[in-house]
Amino acid sequence: RLEEFLKQEVDLELSTLPDFEERVIDVSEVEQLMNSINAIPAPCAPVINPQAPNAATGTSLRVCWGLFSDDTVECYQLCYQPVSNERHSDGQAEHTLKVKETYCTITDLLPNTQYEFWVSALNASGISPPSERAVYVTAPSPPTIKNKKIRSCENAALVCWESIDINPVDSYTVEL
Repeated sequence: RLEEFLKQEVDLELSTLPDFEERVIDVSEVEQLMNSINAIPAPCAPVINPQAPNAATGTSLRVCWGLFSDDTVECYQLCYQPVSNERHSDGQAEHTLKVKETYCTITDLLPNTQYEFWVSALNASGISPPSERAVYVTAPSPPTIKNKKIRSCENAALVCWESIDINPVDSYTVEL
């Protein structure tokens, strides 16, 4: 019987035509909601570390910082300038570097000089507030021994030296 049924031609015309409305669906609110969910917030302010021991030479400083949140960061903006005792430090140049890591070694600095550093984090949504400022100090220049003033005897020696550093040096170590 199935075979006979399949051999028959069946007329599937509908007696009435379906009446569909042309509907336009406004998805702008849903789109805005989806965009707000996928948006990355601007990062929080990084925390700059205090100067670490042995992180300075006479002409360079290694500066480190951290980001204590789960923010997405593309790069950091490290700013620094020499510390000035004058109230108006317009003559002091502010330098800015873009850095991918959470550390940077700055070179071509002056010996025995204080520098003020601060850092901000950047991503596609914007820039974070700057970190607190931290003061780092480069190592002093080595003193020059005054050869003409050296005196010695059997149990003692007198050695004189001079420093070319503008800022005072805390102490010297003499090695024999």
